[in-house]
Amino acid sequence: MKNSILRIEKSFNMEENMETKNMMIVGVGGQGTLLASKLLGRLLLTKGFDVKVSEVHGMSQRGGSVVTYVRWGEKVFSPIIDKGQADCILSFELLEAARYTEFLKPGGRIIVNSQQINPMPVIAGAAVYPEKLAEKLAALDAKVDAFDALSLAEEAGSSKAVNLVLMGRLAKHFDFTDEEWMDAIEHSVPPKFLEMNKKAFEAGRSA
Repeated sequence: MKNSILRIEKSFNMEENMETKNMMIVGVGGQGTLLASKLLGRLLLTKGFDVKVSEVHGMSQRGGSVVTYVRWGEKVFSPIIDKGQADCILSFELLEAARYTEFLKPGGRIIVNSQQINPMPVIAGAAVYPEKLAEKLAALDAKVDAFDALSLAEEAGSSKAVNLVLMGRLAKHFDFTDEEWMDAIEHSVPPKFLEMNKKAFEAGRSA
């Protein structure tokens, strides 16, 4: 398991390794998952990778699941990630992380906001939010980084900046420069929210 994790960390940090890499960005509608995927896709394109970004919308207007596949390498032929293929899952919510663990490679990485958002069946009283999800994730053959991204976003100025907090956390596993990240953020975020989102990004990276 240790060797597998090291291999995955290096794959994010070595540009000469052009093997296709797979990331899933998951969350619920309204959390900014699509902006995060577009930001990452833009940055990977500027680094010379062939990039495929595929968005799968659930009931996003009602807080349903939203999933984005991001694949990059020398040549990427399909935008879809199958079960057991994801090198990393970036999750905006705890239940969404648990929902898609079967897509993760053995020894892969999960970066997850520990926030809990009740899905519609729970809100309607037809189901209960699963218990001890953090413990279940920790028991997986995976490297799990679960942290309170919501609090960091609120400290940066808005709860809606969770996506940039998570991107800051993800940035630790790439060797892109600060200037490259900032350029991607500036091209992805509306100007009036730019400084707040930069602050959220730095909070996620520094936490």
